[in-house]
Amino acid sequence: MYKAFYGLELNPFDKSLDTKHHFKSADFKEAISRLDYIKQIRGIGLFSGTSGLGKTYALRHFTSTLNPSLYKVIYISLSTVSISEFYRSLCYGLGIEPSFRKVDMFKDIQEELITLMKDKKINPILIIDEAQYLKTEILNDLKILMNFDMDSKNYATCILVGQPTLTTILSKNIHEALRQRIVINYSFTGISKEELKEYIQSRLKIAGCNNEIYNNNAIEAIYGCCNGSIRKINNLLEKCLIIGTQQAKQIIDTEIVMGAQNEVEI
Repeated sequence: MYKAFYGLELNPFDKSLDTKHHFKSADFKEAISRLDYIKQIRGIGLFSGTSGLGKTYALRHFTSTLNPSLYKVIYISLSTVSISEFYRSLCYGLGIEPSFRKVDMFKDIQEELITLMKDKKINPILIIDEAQYLKTEILNDLKILMNFDMDSKNYATCILVGQPTLTTILSKNIHEALRQRIVINYSFTGISKEELKEYIQSRLKIAGCNNEIYNNNAIEAIYGCCNGSIRKINNLLEKCLIIGTQQAKQIIDTEIVMGAQNEVEI
């Protein structure tokens, strides 16, 4: 309904928009540059930030740019698992039939990672999302899994993604060995107030609209409600369009933003 009212061809704030329409926020550019770096040097990278800041979106864009002939991505999003289940997930991701014993799965996984890199010239990239939920036993084994040729070679890339609590967890003495192997550590801060207006304009343009639907006061209010969270911003922006249509207002103002915030806030 709101698309017709505002002359939009699609929902400009839909999270499923193709990553080719990515908005180059400072966070996005910093994250992508580090992801591009770690795919070259291999090793372990840590990317943290509160929910909704664009971590997974940046990963989606990054993986979409990888040549499948040169890179094999194993993405694990279910991190609340036992260590045996974790190993099985890795085996399935690598196309290996899981063995019954963990020691055999460990051997098979390392051999497959080495085969991919040395023989097939394919760089394995393991991405573990919501890594703050990983059990201590899994974190302890990760550093061993990534240890090749007596710790002299890197045959795979491991990217840990999670909430800021992940950094706190890894700062504990028990994880010192794993922490020393982290070559990239980036914390997302969210979209800035200066970037927000540009972000809104870019999204509207993708949807075929060049009008300034949101006035400056509305944009200020939106930023104040969302603290840089892209997810919250998108939800609020869409709700504003719905309410604006209901009230037949071509321009979204502060009053509409506050009404939308009341509806989306739990």
